[in-house]
Formats: sequence, C-alpha cells, structure tokens
Amino acid sequence: MKVYQTTDIRNIGLIGGAKSGKTTLAEDMLFEGGVINRKGSVDDKNTVSDYRQIELERQNSISSTVMYSEVNNKKVNIIDTPGMDDFIGEVVSTLKVVDSAVMVVNAMNGVEVGTEVTGRLAETNNVPLIFAMNHLEHENSNFDETFEKLKDSFGGGVTVIQYPVNAGVGFNSVIDLLKMKMFRFADDGQAELLDIPDDEKAKAEEMQAALIEDLASSDESLMEKFFDKGTLSEEEISGGLKEGIKSRSVFPVLCINAKQNMGVARLLEFICNNAPAPNEMPAVTTVGGEELSFDPEGPAAAFVFKTVIESHLGEVTFYKLYSGEIKEGMDLMNARSRNKERITQIYTFAGKNREKLEKIVAGDIGAFIKLKDTVTNDTLSTGGKELQIKPIDFPEPKFRVAVKAKNQADDEKLGLALNEIHQTDPTVIANYYKELKQLILQGQGELHLNIVKWHLENLEKIEVEYLPPKIQYRETITRTSQATYQHKKQSGGAGQFGEVHMIIEPYEEGMPEPSKFKLKQTQRKSSVNPLSISKGDTEITVSVRGKEEISLEWGGKLIFYNCIVGGAIDARFLPAIQKGLMERMEEGPLTGSYARDIRVMVYDGKMHSVDSNEISFKIAGKTAFSMAFKEAGPKILEPIYDLEVIVPEDKMGGVMTDLQSRRAIIMGMEGGTIKAKVPLAEMNRYSTALSSLTSGRATYSIKFAEYAPVPTDIQEKLLKAYEEQQKEED
Repeated sequence: MKVYQTTDIRNIGLIGGAKSGKTTLAEDMLFEGGVINRKGSVDDKNTVSDYRQIELERQNSISSTVMYSEVNNKKVNIIDTPGMDDFIGEVVSTLKVVDSAVMVVNAMNGVEVGTEVTGRLAETNNVPLIFAMNHLEHENSNFDETFEKLKDSFGGGVTVIQYPVNAGVGFNSVIDLLKMKMFRFADDGQAELLDIPDDEKAKAEEMQAALIEDLASSDESLMEKFFDKGTLSEEEISGGLKEGIKSRSVFPVLCINAKQNMGVARLLEFICNNAPAPNEMPAVTTVGGEELSFDPEGPAAAFVFKTVIESHLGEVTFYKLYSGEIKEGMDLMNARSRNKERITQIYTFAGKNREKLEKIVAGDIGAFIKLKDTVTNDTLSTGGKELQIKPIDFPEPKFRVAVKAKNQADDEKLGLALNEIHQTDPTVIANYYKELKQLILQGQGELHLNIVKWHLENLEKIEVEYLPPKIQYRETITRTSQATYQHKKQSGGAGQFGEVHMIIEPYEEGMPEPSKFKLKQTQRKSSVNPLSISKGDTEITVSVRGKEEISLEWGGKLIFYNCIVGGAIDARFLPAIQKGLMERMEEGPLTGSYARDIRVMVYDGKMHSVDSNEISFKIAGKTAFSMAFKEAGPKILEPIYDLEVIVPEDKMGGVMTDLQSRRAIIMGMEGGTIKAKVPLAEMNRYSTALSSLTSGRATYSIKFAEYAPVPTDIQEKLLKAYEEQQKEED
C-alpha cells in the first residue's frame, strides 16, 4: 500500500444511535474504495466491521473497528463505533483521534438519544460533524421532520447539501445543492447524474439560496460578500463550506440508502473535498505544554487509542501519529513506563485484515503488533523528547456486580482475564474490596457486563457467577464521647497491663484545637471489672502535646492527639494505641464498615513497670475507642452519586416517579435532562429499569459525590442484618 502524506489523509468516525446503519455504511465505503470486492451485510454476518464471534451472534457492533478506504488518491481512515450506550467508551476513544465524524441518522426515528449523546461527545472533543440521513427508502422515513429536529438539537448550522426527491418506498433520487444536479440511483447503487427536473427547480433554487445564506452567516467576510452581491461564487461556497465544517459552525446533511449503497460514493467524495485533513485541525497540546501540529518533519509522537487481542496475531496496538514519521526498525520511548519499544512492523487494518506499510506519516492511523509494554493512553515518541499526549477521559462506570469464579481454582485466572479485558476496554474496571470481601466488576450497563461474562465463559473458559454487590458504607460519630479501658491479663509469667483514657469527637475541616470538654456521661471498663457508668456531667481539660493527621485510604481523616501529661503513658506506647484505633476503624463497630472523620484525644492512662507492653496498649486503645464510638451518636454513611439522565420529554414523568422511589433528590431539570442526587444502594440494575421505562430511549451517567447519613429506618435494618451475619459466622 502506498504511503499517504498528511494532506491526503482523512480520519473519520462513524457515530450515531443503534441500528442507524453505521456498519453497513462502513461496508459501502470499503467497497467504493476497492478494499473489498463484494459487500457483506449484517444479516449475512459477513461484514468487515462486525467480525468478532459475539458480534456475529448478536448482530450488533460491540467494539469499534478501524478500517480504511482509498478514494480519489486520498486515504480515508474509518472507525465504525457501536451505537448502544453500554459501549460508549468506544465512541469516546474514537472521537479522541478522528478529525471529523459522520453522524448516521435514522430518518424513520429522527434524533434519538444516541444521536444526542454522541453529538455532545463530538462537541466536547471539538470534532466537526457531517450528517448522513439513512433509511430514506422506508415508508416511515421523514426527511423534513428529521432535519428540523437536527436543527433543534444541533443549532442553525445544520445545513442541507442534499435532499431526497422521493423519500419512502422506491426512494432512488436526491437533489445535490452544490452540484445543482439530480442523482438517480440504480438498484446496485450506481448513480446517474441528471439535470434537475422542472418541477423541482424552484425548490432546489430556494434551498440552495438557504445553503448560501447559512454559509455566509458562518463567516463575517463571507457575510460582507453576500450583502454586496446577494450570493456567493462557487469558490466562495466551497471555501466557506470547508471552513464552516472545520469550525463546527456548519453541519452539512447528505442523503444515503446504505443498504443499497445509494449516495455513498458522493458522501466519500464530499468527505475528501470538504472534511479537514489532520494538519488543518488545531494543534494538539501535550501534557508538557508542547504543541504538535502534524508536522512530518517533527519528532515522532504516536498516541495509543485502542488495544485489541486477536487470536491469530496476539496484541494489536492502534495509534494515531501526531507528529513525525515512523519506519520499521525504529526505537520509540514510552512516556509512561520510560521503556523503549522496537518497531518491527507497521500495518493499516480493515477489520481483521491487515496491510503492511513501508512507513507511516503524521496524521495517519496505524497499528503495531506485539509491543512489550504499551497500553491504551500511552504515547510513544522519538527524537530525544518524551512527549506525552493527554489521555482519553473515559466515562465513569455506572453499573456494578460482584463476580466470582464458580471453581475457586480459577480465581487467579479470573483476575488475569479481567485485567486483560480492562486493557482492551478501559471502561471495564475490576477491583477486590477487602471491606466487602467481594470482587466488584464495573461497566457501562447490564449488557456491557453480560458481554464480559460471555467473554470469560466462552473465550477464557472460566465459569463465573454474578452476585448483588455490597455497598461501601462508612461509619462516623455525631457527638463527643469519652471512655476508659483497662486491659489486664495475668498468665503465670509476665502479664499484660495497659489503661487508656480517651475522648473522641466528630472531625470537620477548620475546627479549633481541642481544650475543654463537658461530657454527659463517662464510662469505664476493664478486662476484669464490669462496666461502670457515671451519669453526671464531667469536665475534662486536655493539653495537646502532639498531633498526627492521617488521611485514610478509604476517605476522610483520623486526627490523633497526644494529650498525656505527667508521663501517665510512656510515649513509646502511643503508636500501639494508634494502631489499635486504626484496626477498629478498618472494621467499624456498627457494621464492620470503614470509620472516618474522627478526632481522638488520648489524655490519661496507667502503666505497669513490668507488665505493660505494646500489645496491652493496642488492645486497650482499640477497646476504649469501640466503647466511646457506640456512645457518640454513631451513624452509618452511604455513598451518594450525582445522576444525570437524558430522557425524551414524553417519558420524563415515569423516570421522575422511579427516581423518587429510589430516594433520589431532584436537583434540577433542563430540556430533556434530569439532574439528581441518589444513593448508590438504590441504583442496582438502574440501567435495565431505565431502558424498560423509556423503551431504550434514555441514557444516564453517574459520578460519586459524597457520603451522607442513611435514614434511621435503613440504619436499623443494616444493624440488624450485620448482627444476623455475625451470628451466622460465629
């Protein structure tokens, strides 16, 4: 395959809702470019894009597929993305590296949630958009209504380049407002270029005038020319269109019937003529602040945006070259690991098929095979510069399950398999939580994690089961409390003795240092004497001798004060007391959950000249803390998440009712978006419920916000459940 220069490369992503026709369009594009000589179809399970076993079984794209086509002496790199929300991570990584995107729109369904979500992602990544209106051959298609909805969603820059003459059953003709000609398509997609029929001329001229006005309004200099002449020249239209697409002020709309390859050749021609080349897009700023502008003469900088594992090849690393050139035999430095990677072979891919390249030039997309230590989001560079391109910001997980191998002997194999899956799909996250005693698997939805299960069982041969995930509750206190505990043990030889007096109170940022405490009750206990409680007020003055602020791994803080005076407890025993506290905080007194945000003042105690040791004070400190904790208004905290739901307005009432049943607090509504705060405990299987409520037309995202106290009735249930669990374990 020839080496294409930067100016002759177009990188496009195919995005849009499920079943809009992206995979079929990709097949057409490869056929038009001669990459394949026979078109496959999703129904026949033989497309270039959907070649993986799970995709053939489901007849849906699960992963993005990197392909290319060669059109008019230009290389068009094409990345076909899944349309289902569960696989949105594939869209995110694609939009990181393409220079424009073709939004495929189903003319029967109009603007779907998938259209809006991927459109927002394109806006976030500043990716120009071209709309391809598909399925115009169906009786329920409606070009005009869909066009108006696109304008409502994406603004006045949505501009008609082509419109259908006869949308619906028998569709075979479009008017092209740039060429001012009519394309009539045969059943095999071959186009005949004709003059516009007399009965369409007035409409075509009116719509071309609207197109020219749209282009003029997108650029001040064009607007001046338009006011002077009342129109724009062909050259001005062409230039305005290119600049408008690049600046995202113009979003052109073209017409296709992907199933019969109608209009695809013209769409490719339009992309080659008007979509920006890599070097026409803004320069990319590295983590270190350097700008990369796709200069072939610059140092090589390749950003890895996708990693796949192919059974016949091993690990395949897809990258976009942001600067320089790469040839076989070069050594590239990995900015993350600081290890060198020797480049043995360079490929361009079309699905599972590959073509060897002599070299690759800035702006192109290529692939390496079997690198040693390079993963998604890594940057490989040369020229003595450790360049690092900003990583892909993948979406937060929003669905979780606990996973375990049915055969305990497969535990290690399961961990390795999940790590490998994470390398190929960073939106799949697996972590073992010691506090929960569960391996928690997180992803973008129930379908997403069901695909992971299929992968484990069918490809890795590991039988697994999914279980309800436990919640990472936290424990804290709401008021000040005091306790004294004396640990005393005599067993013939050297004994154990340690007595600790402590005060605990809730911790908040910025609170003053401790001094005087007026306590409602004081409790004392020893390992040999019964509990003694004084109900009267007790005033205790403490003098701070030392302070340690500990940021806890699980969030929040422990502030530990040494307030010992007169040598009541030797300083060498204080670390042991603190260790006892930490052990108790790692398994809170209420439910065994982590405790957080507590100040502890150790202000008195007793030692024995022979029997006192570290274990004695560790036990005394741990027990005194437990006693004080239970008298300090203990409270269970639950994780609260910020929730954003994008939902059609006609479904909003049902979604709101469901959220209220999940203890959600509605924070606001704007357009078709609901913002709320909701407990994680109420989000189990929410993606499934939302899909059911809205017939799959809604999507959502969640992000951890804070910990907040659970309601009293729920705390009582949690305490009772923990008590029952402890009985069972005993």
